[in-house]
Amino acid sequence: MERRERLVFLAFLAPALLFLVLMFLVPLGMFLSQSLFDPHFTLENYQKAFTRPVYMKILWRTLVVSGETTLICLLIGYPVAFVMAHGSDRVKMMVTALVLIPFWTNILVRMFAWMALLGRNGVINRGLMETGLTDAPIPMLFNQFSVTIGMVHFMLPYMILPLYSVMTNIPQSLMDAAANLGANTRRTFLRVYLPLSLPGIGAGVLLVFILSLGFFVTPALLGGPQNTMLAQIIELEINDSVDWGFGAALSTILLVLTVALYALYDRFLSAEKIYEGR
Repeated sequence: MERRERLVFLAFLAPALLFLVLMFLVPLGMFLSQSLFDPHFTLENYQKAFTRPVYMKILWRTLVVSGETTLICLLIGYPVAFVMAHGSDRVKMMVTALVLIPFWTNILVRMFAWMALLGRNGVINRGLMETGLTDAPIPMLFNQFSVTIGMVHFMLPYMILPLYSVMTNIPQSLMDAAANLGANTRRTFLRVYLPLSLPGIGAGVLLVFILSLGFFVTPALLGGPQNTMLAQIIELEINDSVDWGFGAALSTILLVLTVALYALYDRFLSAEKIYEGR
């Protein structure tokens, strides 16, 4: 009976697996292989990536901006998710709407909106000058500040939703038990609630950081030449320089970083290890 159930399971799974292999894994493998065979086996593309300072600087900048985005999203998203999980029905509905409506808006629309807000003649600068707080426009566009704001705005729902899904499943009885044992609100949060929300923190951090590594539209629209990120260089090498081998090498480096981050999450912050105390 178990063998029959296994065969039925595989029969249902086979079309999806076949589609994934043919439409994703095979093309991805063919593309990434160009970093090693151009046309013969060579490590020149990787040597170029790791020995030229400009590419290491861009990789480091990509990691720093992604880390800043993740940290800001966590600092903003944790209390928002807490309110969504434990607020009144009316508050929960309002906050959920505020989180999801931008989530459904096209990224180009959002980035152009930020350009209108942060530009030299944008809403914010005009407001500051009209109120006398500044005499000249503050440079808030085409720099790392604008890139970080745009990325945080886009990625915030990806942090809030995993946190919310975990927080809604934390039993209120545990908080009540801690209070009955004499723990104050701060101690209850730090010793009971925060550890139980770690799977949501881990999932949100992983999701936001990995997605931020591959950002293209936001730094292209809101950043300047000094804010170029790795995805922009990959696009430049493939479309403008037509150097598929080097573009594939940079893509492989980005993929390896992503897989390594997921492996670290699975090793230290997976829900099973946290709940089992391992």
